[in-house]
Amino acid sequence: MIASILPTYSRAPLAFVKGEGSWLEAADGSRYLDLGAGIAVNALGHAAPALVATLTEQAGKLWHVSNLYQIPEQEKLADLLVATTFADTVFFTNSGTEACELAVKMVRKYWYEKGAPERTDIITFAGAFHGRSSAAIAAVGSEKMTKGFGPLLPGFVHLPWDDLEAVKAAVGETTAAILIEPVQGEGGIRPATDAFLKGLREICDATGTLLVFDEVQCGMGRTGKLFAHEWAGVTPDVMMVAKGIGGGFPLGAVLATENAASGMTAGSHGSTYGGNPLGCAIGAKVMEIVTAEGFLDAVSRKAAFLRQRLEGLVAAHPEVFTEVRGQGLMLGLKCVPAPADVVKAAYAEHLLTVPAADNVLRLLPALTISEDDMAEAVRRLDAAAAHLEQNPA
Repeated sequence: MIASILPTYSRAPLAFVKGEGSWLEAADGSRYLDLGAGIAVNALGHAAPALVATLTEQAGKLWHVSNLYQIPEQEKLADLLVATTFADTVFFTNSGTEACELAVKMVRKYWYEKGAPERTDIITFAGAFHGRSSAAIAAVGSEKMTKGFGPLLPGFVHLPWDDLEAVKAAVGETTAAILIEPVQGEGGIRPATDAFLKGLREICDATGTLLVFDEVQCGMGRTGKLFAHEWAGVTPDVMMVAKGIGGGFPLGAVLATENAASGMTAGSHGSTYGGNPLGCAIGAKVMEIVTAEGFLDAVSRKAAFLRQRLEGLVAAHPEVFTEVRGQGLMLGLKCVPAPADVVKAAYAEHLLTVPAADNVLRLLPALTISEDDMAEAVRRLDAAAAHLEQNPA
């Protein structure tokens, strides 16, 4: 008999009832140190007091009215995003997947309105992950994501990662946009090089192609900048945001320049829940905290501390770990055994981590994690690695 919850997840035998900061409490009262943060969602940790207060205040006033009316909380968050990024305009969604859907529509509508309806192709890259909707899986194109879900949405060109010459050869008269994660998350914590991102920007500028960044996982302070592309000194025309922007509340957004968004006129897109007062009030508080003076500097200091400890871990356990990769507090450990085995061994140490492709273990702690908690996390990873060495598969 099928379960009441559709069985699409391979869930760990853990259930949590309470969280505080970087810690979760299981139903049996045991405590787990969380280096997953809901897959980079709980940017300010569990039950962050400022977010709880904001949620409580807004919940007592207004939750939802729909986009038939002006929403002051939405306007406040949009103004904050425009003031701190490349963007001129913002559309709010409930998730990163929905942000991907709009980004695809936006770039194709742009060219249609410019009198070039043949420009529909979107270039994407091996190892990418942009969500699980029809457009998002077509954008990725891997068998793992697409098998059994055909026919796929056409118009995506899949290229090797970090190969600028392949991009130059692929961009042509039907190219609408290039879509890339500045740091791949699901793909194994793979940062694009500055040279690659700059090269993409130059290609787009030369051909009129729109550049779309997916910062759903790597954005909102995770790399030590508000958005990861800032490290390369380039800006996109369109950007997808979600996860950390809501601090745990479902919230996403598409940010765009006025030019890139020019095709999206009244009636061309919509969302019932997107930009609701409750979500936007929380998002605005997250933005205020993450952009406050010193916050991102603190993230970079924590990242340096954690990375140094992880490098020592790799040196101590070469039979388990071979490499540390990533940026900021979006780090990965390249594993010798299957990442799922490392995740399981970490569970035994009451530590939560996240597997990824390319045999990588993702470490995505809350941006507010303390040095003591990071040191404790590495100690627990050390114990997990020792167990795997003593009990190889």
